[in-house]
Amino acid sequence: MLLIFASVERKALDDSRMAAEIFVKKQTIDLRKKHIGPSCKIFFSHDPVKIVRAKGQYMYDEKGQRYLDCINNVAHVGHCHPDVVKAGAQQMEVLNTNSRFLHDNLVLYAQRLQATLPDKLSVCYFVNSGSEANDLALRLAWQYTGHKDIITLENAYHGHVSSLIDISPYKFQHLSDAEKNQSVHVAPSPDVYRGKYRADHPDPASAYADEVKDMIHGVHEKGGKIAAFIAESLQSCGGQVIPPTGYFQQVAQHVRKAGGLFIADEVQVGFGRIGTHFWAFQLQGEDFVPDIVTMGKPIGNGHPMSCVVTTKEVAEAFMSSGMEYFNTFGGNPVSCAIGTAVLDVIEKEDLQGNALRVGGYLASLLEQQKEKHPLVGDIRGRGLFAGVELVKDRLTLTPATAEAQEVIYRLKEQYILLSADGPHRNVLKFKPPMCFTKEDADLVVGKIDQILSELEEALGLKLQNTMSLQNGSSKRQLPTEENGHGYLGALSHDRGSSRGVPQQAKRLRT
Repeated sequence: MLLIFASVERKALDDSRMAAEIFVKKQTIDLRKKHIGPSCKIFFSHDPVKIVRAKGQYMYDEKGQRYLDCINNVAHVGHCHPDVVKAGAQQMEVLNTNSRFLHDNLVLYAQRLQATLPDKLSVCYFVNSGSEANDLALRLAWQYTGHKDIITLENAYHGHVSSLIDISPYKFQHLSDAEKNQSVHVAPSPDVYRGKYRADHPDPASAYADEVKDMIHGVHEKGGKIAAFIAESLQSCGGQVIPPTGYFQQVAQHVRKAGGLFIADEVQVGFGRIGTHFWAFQLQGEDFVPDIVTMGKPIGNGHPMSCVVTTKEVAEAFMSSGMEYFNTFGGNPVSCAIGTAVLDVIEKEDLQGNALRVGGYLASLLEQQKEKHPLVGDIRGRGLFAGVELVKDRLTLTPATAEAQEVIYRLKEQYILLSADGPHRNVLKFKPPMCFTKEDADLVVGKIDQILSELEEALGLKLQNTMSLQNGSSKRQLPTEENGHGYLGALSHDRGSSRGVPQQAKRLRT
């Protein structure tokens, strides 16, 4: 048995080296700098990882080194899942064309997808990315309501096209007021940890919803009219924020009373990731149904596809504009075959159940870290969508940004890929492939435990001592443009020692 395993490992190593032989790593870096736009950031920019293949929850570099992937919510059912690969390849051998021709794959997939949603959400528009989906959702809302104003949330990110940059404070917050779209209005993020209304508030859901209500009144007073409220069902780039139960229902009531629609963005968190439900908006309760749902990333397990699902009434209003909607690649036979295969694998391998079981186990491990480490301020999430917010002081909630970046880089050195995000880049984000196991959770949390212990020892920090951390003297600095989000952190520790004292970090304009 050991000989067989060794043979398999050698073959995997040979395969990865063969895949890497086009260019050596330095040439790849040089060519990327020459031909790829400089605003296209890369993970771990001071020492990028060159990935040549992946399988399940693991990625392999050009030397055959295996990394545990805790980042990729795109490879939803696991990297290169054989059933998904086979479905795409088989259909590609037969036909791929646009949806103006009849093909059973389109309607079969639409039927399968709709079966996971409330009956009211019955009409699908297939597109190719989360950005396309959210852009189309805005068009649907504008056409249905005849209104223009959009309400979005603090720290939200909905995509990279112009219409979505306008509604993504995560991106546009560095612009001057004159540069911002005046028909876009930003409501407070429903963050009960560091937001305006916190866990000790008697009714944070109503308090945050009332902020939206007041905003609507303000828009009306200035002559505007609300077309839509858009929110990620769970904020991802905003720092793994879980809205309080009842918030969406109350917001929807206020928005609909004003003639607007509720758009739920499930691009990051849909398809069973939260464990208890297939869609994250369902966490709010059975009495809440959005008017439009957008989905992307995990829908094709890495294949570029996405979807907008809405009501019959909204779809008919869109048609009444007289403008035909056509998308060259949206809903093509190959994409639909792949999408169907993803749904099959989720069901066959009980990946939603795995998200619930392993996610619960991961949460319990992380809660233990909170009890042990003063740097851990908050643990939050659902299923395999979890966040660990690091703070320098549990009373003031001063973000431990540099410390979070140190954790990310230390993990990378130990072949674990994790990211940090949120408005202060101090939230460690778990959103791994859904085949993530309890053993994987043990490994990564064990490493985080060790890293935090070393950081806290170097900082002289103890659990009962919640004073703010002081910066240490710098012996070296590394860029930490983590996750491609333009965050530059200075890191200081002697490479001969595993104990580092992080320095302050600053944000770069992107």
